[in-house]
Amino acid sequence: MDKLIIRGQKRLKGEVTVSGAKNAALGVLPAALLLDDVCTIENVPDILDIKILKGIMESLGAGFEYIDKNTIRIDTSNVNSFIATCPDMHKLRGSYYLMGALLGRFKKAVVSFPGGCNLGVRPIDQHIKGFESLGAKVEIEHGLVKLSANKLVGTSIYLDVVSVGATINIMLAAIRAEGITTIENAAKEPHIVDIANFLNAMGANVKGAGTDIIRIRGVKNLRGDIVHSIIPDQIEAGTYMIAAAATRGDVLVKNVIPKHMESLTAKLLEMNVKVEEYDDSIRISAKDRLNKVNIKTLPYPGFPTDLQPPAAVLLLRADGTSTITEGIFENRFQYIEELKRMGASIRVEGRMAIIEGSSKLTGAPIKALDLRAGAACVIAGLIAEGETEISNVHYIDRGYENMVEKFQSLGAVITRTSD
Repeated sequence: MDKLIIRGQKRLKGEVTVSGAKNAALGVLPAALLLDDVCTIENVPDILDIKILKGIMESLGAGFEYIDKNTIRIDTSNVNSFIATCPDMHKLRGSYYLMGALLGRFKKAVVSFPGGCNLGVRPIDQHIKGFESLGAKVEIEHGLVKLSANKLVGTSIYLDVVSVGATINIMLAAIRAEGITTIENAAKEPHIVDIANFLNAMGANVKGAGTDIIRIRGVKNLRGDIVHSIIPDQIEAGTYMIAAAATRGDVLVKNVIPKHMESLTAKLLEMNVKVEEYDDSIRISAKDRLNKVNIKTLPYPGFPTDLQPPAAVLLLRADGTSTITEGIFENRFQYIEELKRMGASIRVEGRMAIIEGSSKLTGAPIKALDLRAGAACVIAGLIAEGETEISNVHYIDRGYENMVEKFQSLGAVITRTSD
């Protein structure tokens, strides 16, 4: 089991380049299964989640060739199985995109229930509602979701709650359905737009991605031999922006889309952090005292739930009492007990965390409880006095490419060791 060892209280300075978006790549790669051909995906993050997904897709017959570390050529012409039940399915929340992709290609699919981080109840009822509306029969038996349809027919689908996963899964299933499918109350996250752009490059007809109404006109054939580049990772960018502010640093975060960062940028400015936006980069510098703020996580374009744990650490540096209200996942505050081991003054009341600023953090043995909690632990270690030891590093590996090396390049004293 690997651990991270951090010696804190070093101001971060320099430049860091953001990798491709995890959440976009986890949708784009399964979407390639809709092809009976080859495609090339650029800017794929070199992270554990992608390696797991690659193994699952290879078990279905997909071929992967790495052109370089972040460019993959995928050949799906030999995919002949619609059954995705290998053990790794339980390690990955994004594995549920195989339902929509396999249903779209074969009109049937057998997929294990997805796994991922324990953030509370994460139902797939809206996915099932969408598949059934398109004409599929859905059965759940022995931990498997079984889908089958004589044909898929476009229809109007209203999502009862805004769901990123359901929006993407319905898009994938509807690409080859007959007629027009309309998704109302659709999620608007940037990676949904990226996946729609990839589908359109293959010859699909998807309009409205990025708004709350998406229309998909079904097509009979898709074309391969295309090249698609994954967008920059909004959450990774936000993690480094928050780390720079928390350490009173001066960091240029490169390969970002500033518009995707607007909800975080607004809160940083409110906290008295200096933010300079350029075409594809953002500079964060913080020298003065930080103001308290209140944050509520919401679907995009609101404040991302995935940046809530790192933001909580930043608020420990502010003057006064701040609050974070979690509007997405009910179990997202589990990491706070780890921060308390370091001296953080935080209490949780229902879905609200009340954070006392100007807390003095001291290094301690702590553990990452999920992916974004792991990022929060790292930032806490960067600002703490003394040495912090973080276990469960595999959670961090799921979503951050070369985190240790990137922080080292900014001057952080952080190393990875094997126990």
